Amino acid sequence: MMKLALQRVWRPLRVREPFLVGLALSAGLLAIGSVAGWAGELAEAEPLTFERQIRPILRAYCWDCHGATAEPKGGLDLRLVRWAIRGGESGPALVPGDPDQSLLLRRIRDGEMPPGNHKVTAGEQQILEQWIRAGAPTARPEPEELPPGIGIAPEDRDFWSFRPIRRPPVPLPPMHGDRIRTPIDAFLLADMPEGLSFAPDADKQVLVRRVYLDLLGLPPTYEQVEEFLRDSSPDAYERLVDRLLASPHYGERWGRHWLDVAGYADSEGGAADAPRPWAYRYRDYVIRSLNEDKPFDQFVAEQLAGDELAGAKVGEWTDRQIELLSATGFLRMAPDATASDDSPENRYQALADTLRIVGSSLLGVTLHCAQCHDHRYDPIPQSDYYGLAAVFAPALDPQAWRRPSERLVSLYTEADRREAQRIEDEAQAVLQEKQQKLDQFLTEALEKELAKYDEPLRGMLREAVTTPADKRSDEQKQLLASHPNLNITPGVLYQYNQAAADELKKYDAKVAEIRAKKPAEMFVRALVESPGHLPVTRRLHRGDYRQPQEEIAPGFLQVLCPDAADAVIPLDDPQLPTSGRRLELARRICRLDNPLTARVIVNRVWMHHFGRGLVATPDDFGRLGSPPTHPALLDWLAHWFGTEAEWSLKRLHRLILLSTVYRQASQHPDALRLDPDNRYYSRKPIWRLEAEWIRDRMLFVSGTLAPQMYGPPAEVAEDETGKVIVPANERRRTIYLQVRRSRPVAFLQTFDAPGMEVNCPKREYSTSPMQALALLNDQFVLEQARRLALRVEREIPADGNDNEFLYRRAVRAWELALARRPDQREKKILSDFLKEQQQLYDNGGAPLPDQISAETQILTNVCQVLLSLPEFLYVD
Repeated sequence: MMKLALQRVWRPLRVREPFLVGLALSAGLLAIGSVAGWAGELAEAEPLTFERQIRPILRAYCWDCHGATAEPKGGLDLRLVRWAIRGGESGPALVPGDPDQSLLLRRIRDGEMPPGNHKVTAGEQQILEQWIRAGAPTARPEPEELPPGIGIAPEDRDFWSFRPIRRPPVPLPPMHGDRIRTPIDAFLLADMPEGLSFAPDADKQVLVRRVYLDLLGLPPTYEQVEEFLRDSSPDAYERLVDRLLASPHYGERWGRHWLDVAGYADSEGGAADAPRPWAYRYRDYVIRSLNEDKPFDQFVAEQLAGDELAGAKVGEWTDRQIELLSATGFLRMAPDATASDDSPENRYQALADTLRIVGSSLLGVTLHCAQCHDHRYDPIPQSDYYGLAAVFAPALDPQAWRRPSERLVSLYTEADRREAQRIEDEAQAVLQEKQQKLDQFLTEALEKELAKYDEPLRGMLREAVTTPADKRSDEQKQLLASHPNLNITPGVLYQYNQAAADELKKYDAKVAEIRAKKPAEMFVRALVESPGHLPVTRRLHRGDYRQPQEEIAPGFLQVLCPDAADAVIPLDDPQLPTSGRRLELARRICRLDNPLTARVIVNRVWMHHFGRGLVATPDDFGRLGSPPTHPALLDWLAHWFGTEAEWSLKRLHRLILLSTVYRQASQHPDALRLDPDNRYYSRKPIWRLEAEWIRDRMLFVSGTLAPQMYGPPAEVAEDETGKVIVPANERRRTIYLQVRRSRPVAFLQTFDAPGMEVNCPKREYSTSPMQALALLNDQFVLEQARRLALRVEREIPADGNDNEFLYRRAVRAWELALARRPDQREKKILSDFLKEQQQLYDNGGAPLPDQISAETQILTNVCQVLLSLPEFLYVD
C-alpha cells in the first residue's frame, strides 16, 4: 500500500542525465582508449612525426626496458629514431619505409613485445606502421646525446594541461545574446551547435531550493521559500546567494568536498585502524577557512607549510600558530599504519599516500605512477617523484620516523601546568591522609588477629610480621606461611574491617574528584620538522626501499618549469628555523605560472555545482585523463580566479551561481534531440544529494538537527547485528561524525559515502535496491519520520474533526519536508492515501506500535513517504 502511494504522490522528475548514471563508465572508456584516441586524431590532423605521435606510444609500452634505464635491455635504446635504426643485440629495430622489415613492429604484431598483458592496441600499431612507411620522420633534428632517463620534450610541455594559462577573450555568440548574464554563459553559448540554447530559467521555487542545497547542504524552510517568492526586486536572487555564502553552514557543506580530497579520517588505517583523537582540528580548520573565504593560495600554503609559517614557539602558542599547525593536518590525513606497526613498509607507504593526496588534490596528476619508474604516459620522471619526496623529507623521513603519537603538539600552557600541579598537590595531601588511615586500619586489623594467639607464639608472630621481608629468617618465613591470616594487605582489608575499607574508598572518590579539575591537555595533529634535520633522499629502484640509488635533490615537477634547473628547491632556507622546502613548494604550486592548480580547483568547484567537471577526471589532467569539454572556459575561469578574484572561492561560487547556465531549468524541449548527453550544458543537471546531506536533511525537517559546530567527532557504534550506526541521540551534522576507515556507517555507505582508503578525488553515485530498502526499513529513517510526525502534531493540535485535522497535518508535513504545498493533483492523492490508511487501521488490518495512536502512525507513514521521494533526495 505504501509503495503504491509513493508512486502516486511523486511528481516524476524525469531524470535525463545519462552522465549521472554512466560517468564512471565513460571515464574508464576514455582512459582505456586515450592513447590510441589522441594519437589517431593527431594522425588525421597533421603529418606523423616521432615526437608527436610515436614517442607517446613508445613511452607507454617500450621505454621501461628500452630507454628509461642506464643499461637498456638487449642494448636497444628507442628514445631516438637513429638509435632505433642502429638497433641492439638483435639487429636494427627500425627500417624506415619498410614496416614489414622493422623488427620493432614485427615483435609488437606478434605479441612478443611488450611482455605481459599490457599490449599495443590495433590503432596504435596502425599509427606505427604509417609512420615507418612514411620514412620514420622526425619533427626536428635529433640531439647528439640524451641525459639518462626519459626526459621531457617540447611536445610534453605542449599538452593542454601543461600549457601556460592564458585568458582568452570572451566570445560574442551571434544568437541568444539575451541569455548571457556572465562570461560563463558567453563561452558555453559560443560552443553550442546551431539551434541549441539554454533552457528557460527555472522557476523561483525550484531555484531557491537548488541554491540552498547546493551551498548549505540544507533545504530552505517553507517560510523562507515563500519569502523569496514574494520578493519581486530584480536583485532578489543575488541577495539570496550572498546571504547563503555568508552562512556558517556553507563551510560545513563545501568543507566536506575538500575533506574528501584530503582523505579526512578519524582513524589511522591498516589492520588495527587505530583512532585519531585529534584529527578533528584539521576538519574544523577547513570549515572555518572556507567560511572566512580564505584565499585559496593562502589555504594551500597553510596546509603544506603551516608549521613553517607559524615560526618557533615563543612562550605559549598563539591562536594564529595553533591555526597554522592545525592546517598541516592535511599532510597527516594519509593512512599511517605505523601507529600499530612501525615497519619500514608502513613508513614508506604513509609517505607515498601523502604524495598521492598532494598530487591528486592540488596538481591533478597521478604522482604515484612515477614511484617505481618514470610515468608511462605523463612527463613525470621518477626523479621528480623523489624530488617531491625530498621536499617532505625533513618532516616525513622514513629513516627517522615518528609515529602518530610522537607527532602530537601539546597545547598545554605554563598556566595549565601550574594549575595542574596545584591540584595534584591537593590530591596528594588527601592521599597522605588516606595512607595514614590505611596504616592505622592495617595495624588495628593485625593486632586483632595477633590477639587470637597466646604468648610466646604471639610475640614470635609479631616479630616475624614486622621484620622486612628480605631480612626474615627461614623460621619466620615458615611461621608466617603457616598463619596466612596475618598477611593483611590493603587489597584484603575489607575481609577484616569492611567499614574501614568503605571509608578508604571515600578518599579515592575525593582524589578523583579533585584531579578531574585539572586542565585537560589538548593536542594538535600536525606535521612539523625537527630543527636541523635535513636528510638525504635517494631514488628507490622500482620503488623498493631496500634498493636506494643516487641522491635526489628537493624539486618541483620539471614539466611545470622552463628547465630542470628551475625545478630545484633549495635544501635549506637560512631565514627560517625550518628547511623552508614545503613553504617554497607551496609558493610554486600557487603561482599562476603553474598551469595546473588554478585549473584543478575551478574544475573541482564546477564539478560540484554541475555534477561533472569541465574535465571529467578531476584528479588526472594527464594523458589518461579526460580532455576538457570547454578548454577556453576552463582557462578563462582559472585565470580570472587567480587574478581578478584573488583566489576567492566565494567569488567563484557567486560567478557560477549568477550565470544563466546555473539558473536554467532541468528540462529543455530541444535537449534530447540536439544535446542528449547535456555535453553543451543546455539544461541544468539533476543530481542526487550526497549521503551526508540526505541524513542532514532528514534531521533538519524533523526539527532535531543539533546546531553545535566544531569539536571532537561523535562516535559511531554497532547495533546488535554488527551494523555500524549513528547513536539515536547524536543529531549533529554528518560532517561531525567519526570517520573510521574500517567502520563506515551503513546508511551512509548505502548512499555512496566514500571509504577513505587514501582519499576520494571524485565520488561515484549509484542507484541500487539497497537504497530503496534503507528508505523503507532503516531505523534512522523510521525514527526521523516519527519525529517529523510528532513535530507536526505539536504545531497543529487536534480538534473535533479527525479527518480534517489529519489532512491539515499531512499538508504541514508536506510543507516541512519539501518546502512547498502540494498542488491540486497531489492534494487528491494525499487525501485518498489518508482515507486508505484510516480504513486499514480502523479495520485492524495493520498492527500499531505500543502507545502509538492510529492517527500518529498514519501521519508517520505519510512522513516516511515524503522522506523517500525523489524530490527529497534529488536536486532539480
